[in-house]
Amino acid sequence: MGPFSTIGHLARLVRAGFVLTREGAFSGLDPATLPPSLRLPFRLSQTLTRRGAASQPDRLARAFARLGPSYVKLGQFLATRPDVVGPRIVRELELLQDRMAPFGRATAITIIEAAFEKPLDQLFAEFGEPVAAASIAQVHRARLLPEAGGHEVAVKVVRPGVQRNFRRDLSDMYFAARLAERYVPDAARLKPVQVVDTLARSVTIELDLRLEAAAASELAENCRNDTDFIVPRVEWDLTAREVLTLQWIEGTPLSDLEALERSGIDLPRLGQCVIQTFLRHAIRDGFFHADMHQGNLFVDAESRLVAVDFGIMGRLGVRERRFLAEILFGFITRDYRRVAQVHFDAGYVPRVHSVEDFAQAIRAIGEPIHARTADQISMAKLLTLLFEVTALFDMATRTELVMLQKTMVVVEGVARRLDPHLNMWVTSEPVVRQWIEDNLGPLGRLKQGGEGLGSLMALALRLPDTAEKLDVILTRFSDQSQGEIGKAEAKIALWSHRALWVIVALLAWLILR
Repeated sequence: MGPFSTIGHLARLVRAGFVLTREGAFSGLDPATLPPSLRLPFRLSQTLTRRGAASQPDRLARAFARLGPSYVKLGQFLATRPDVVGPRIVRELELLQDRMAPFGRATAITIIEAAFEKPLDQLFAEFGEPVAAASIAQVHRARLLPEAGGHEVAVKVVRPGVQRNFRRDLSDMYFAARLAERYVPDAARLKPVQVVDTLARSVTIELDLRLEAAAASELAENCRNDTDFIVPRVEWDLTAREVLTLQWIEGTPLSDLEALERSGIDLPRLGQCVIQTFLRHAIRDGFFHADMHQGNLFVDAESRLVAVDFGIMGRLGVRERRFLAEILFGFITRDYRRVAQVHFDAGYVPRVHSVEDFAQAIRAIGEPIHARTADQISMAKLLTLLFEVTALFDMATRTELVMLQKTMVVVEGVARRLDPHLNMWVTSEPVVRQWIEDNLGPLGRLKQGGEGLGSLMALALRLPDTAEKLDVILTRFSDQSQGEIGKAEAKIALWSHRALWVIVALLAWLILR
């Protein structure tokens, strides 16, 4: 890294630090918890804090918003990692709204025409002004040409220059993370470079709208038989790296409770639908919308739940899905040993600990919950407490489970807003029980046996090809190589014989002494 590059990193990071300090982002820190080397700079920074900023609950969100799109994404990402920043900062970052000023319609048209190498009138019959704008892209309402169906679509267009800005800002974040790991001992355990790695992967996916289109398509395929949830159809012919075109959905946003009530929507039923839909996607499919806040959810004219914005998705493997289903079902049935055992079976808790001791710790979480009324029970809080307890038993942080827990917090908040008296356990039980019966019951065992037999058959079918390849490899040995192998084997045999005679001589000497 050259000196000019280092100066550039430092200058931009100093500006970011000044903005964060000015907005009171560090005011909540306790100087006693900081490393000695940072205490004096922290006290000096407090003199720069804007009057009254430290007492405002949205100070962190406001500071990240002022720093631009890259830092908005960083703030949103950190809001999913309570294991890194702590629950208090997460609550503050949850106030961060990904809303930016839109760029002009003419600029969007230029980007679209460059992406498809065609004039706009050969792509769309109508193309309107932006209806929503975020840090990475904005959305326009448009209409397809008559020959393409003539229906309305939502066209998402990436912001101009956003890739370059993200590369620069991520480079700054890597620079800061490496400095922190090298010079701040307490920062190393938080793995700041790994945090930036994860953020960079997430942003890379979000910047390529073809990948978002693929996520929407996969989610739609998974829930094609669901009657209460739909995903807008992807218009693949009008989708590129910088442009995503989806079916336009007329619906009422879940954020507008008054409009939902006026339209006669059954809000308690809708709240149940939100929870059950999320659990079906997470447990049944292992692929879920990881940004299910009320701004991304709508209700259409047929009272179906509609999701938009598929830039952030979560995945769970079969083991993680079983883990989630088992622990939820264990808490529902108050079978705490089962909850403990599944942690050990998954390899999450080291065997040096006792299953019984772990079950006792889990009981301390579960029993107070069952003593409360249904509307006081938070499944998201349950998982948060569970992860806190597992840390005492040396369970390593698993990113996919943290994202799941964070998404569940958001989903539960949406459902509670629709129905404050929602019974989380009664709502969740059918989905969890169905998955357990399908996958861990007799039919599930038969299915697993069939899959195992299929794998063995596939292996058997590959054996002739494998044998043929092995034969080709063996025939490539030249006569000289074979001769050298023979000489080596002869030499080994000679030394083996000599060693054997030495051993016999030693035994004879010992016997005749």
